[in-house]
Amino acid sequence: MQDEPSNGANQLDLFRQGSLDAFEALFRLHQRAVYGWILRIVRNPAAAEDLTIETFFRIHQAHARFQPALGFEAWARRIATHAALDWLRAAHPESELPAELPAPASADPGVAAEIRCRTAQAFGRLPPKLRIAAALAVIEQQPQKEVAEALGISVAAVKLRVFRALRYLRKDLASQGITP
Repeated sequence: MQDEPSNGANQLDLFRQGSLDAFEALFRLHQRAVYGWILRIVRNPAAAEDLTIETFFRIHQAHARFQPALGFEAWARRIATHAALDWLRAAHPESELPAELPAPASADPGVAAEIRCRTAQAFGRLPPKLRIAAALAVIEQQPQKEVAEALGISVAAVKLRVFRALRYLRKDLASQGITP
């Protein structure tokens, strides 16, 4: 998501004042980036589409609280993150890990597939706040500062959540007889 050039500042002011045209322009400009951000969190394209609409609905409702001087991108990302977190809390889906996630070579592809499946299930059992932090910081390799801004927490809190998520994953996998 990229903030607008100088003429966009006027658009941001108009949006804050409630201009539907300014809102629609911001929607067109940021829709893809918001969708991509949400998809990284929920790992479900259909849910990401719905949550993108939900995010922009929330953005429109909150237009009066928007501060143009701070920019639209980080504000939209935070709202999108909260919408995704709400969905994760309600749905408790099992997040799918990316296929290209590196794994140590295994003599038996069936064993590797089973470990991958159990790891994905363990990841899905993480508390939503830890799952989001781990998905964005570890799997998606987003900068911790960006993750912190989106979650509305400090970089130290992101590090702590990732640490806890990895600790929970190790414990869960160890209880299944899998040594990470």
